[in-house]
Amino acid sequence: MGRGKVTLKRIENKINRQVTFSKRRSGLLKKAHEISVLCEADVALIIFSTKGKLCEYATDASMERILDRYERHSSEMQRTSVPNDSQEIWKLGNVKLKARLELLQKTQRHLMGEDLDSLSLKELHSYEQQIDSALKHIRLKKNQLMLESISQLQKKDKDLQDQNNLLSKQVEEKKKELEQQTHQMMPLFHLGMLSNCNRYEARGGGDGEVEENPRGGQTSTVLPPWMVQHMNK
Repeated sequence: MGRGKVTLKRIENKINRQVTFSKRRSGLLKKAHEISVLCEADVALIIFSTKGKLCEYATDASMERILDRYERHSSEMQRTSVPNDSQEIWKLGNVKLKARLELLQKTQRHLMGEDLDSLSLKELHSYEQQIDSALKHIRLKKNQLMLESISQLQKKDKDLQDQNNLLSKQVEEKKKELEQQTHQMMPLFHLGMLSNCNRYEARGGGDGEVEENPRGGQTSTVLPPWMVQHMNK
């Protein structure tokens, strides 16, 4: 009966974890030595324990020489592979953008009614539906803007009417005030005219006549014709 698949996870027991680390480290070092001898490969192995203890293995080429070789190889790979990859990405992006632009320009010409000879009946029907849908949205937006404009004009008209009514009311009130002031001043004006006439006749001027009153010896004043006519008005 074969062994079941073992799930790798952290060993919680500290002692068991340290024992497993020692065994696996020894086995890893042994495998590194075997591959270097059997295949004549330059092998460098570096291991740090949880406590920071270093364990390393290197073939006869030494660790420093292998690390220098690794750094040079990594730098060369970065200089050669990365620019090439970038150029390929840019080229591919430009090709896609050009194809997309050409497709959009072609679709625009078809929607404008140009270059329709190469289209099939299905494609023409599809463009017709797109144009009808676009016209529907345009009409809806147009009607919306027209309604908003009419609503604004109606509001302005109502505001102007309210202002006009307010001004008319103020004019009427002012007119009534002036009429009241005129009515209040008329009796004073009549009294002043009578007083002036009496003083004038008392001095003996004008065409009025002074008659004696047999009862009290007081004089009665006869107003001139122009004064009587003015008072009758």
